[in-house]
Amino acid sequence: MVIEVAVFTVKDGHAELFADAYAQARELLASSPGCRSVRMTRGVENPDRFLLLVEWDTLEAHTEGFRGGERFARWRALIGPHFDVADVQHVTDLDAARA
Repeated sequence: MVIEVAVFTVKDGHAELFADAYAQARELLASSPGCRSVRMTRGVENPDRFLLLVEWDTLEAHTEGFRGGERFARWRALIGPHFDVADVQHVTDLDAARA
């Protein structure tokens, strides 16, 4: 399993628009082959910063399957107009690896 960690910094005045767009776009991600779970969080101290955590079966499920398909274009069209920066990384879970 691979975890996608994406930190979004939204444009000034777009936090609620981003949250609404995510609500519309979530199912595009959640129903993608290889996607195990999706969770979007919002900063308490900085409500213009959002953190997306997605569990994927494999790195390729995200990079080739989702990002390489039409779902990503639709996802990006919905949320893209509302953020300035998206920092995306992939990590593995040390606790799960040792269980």
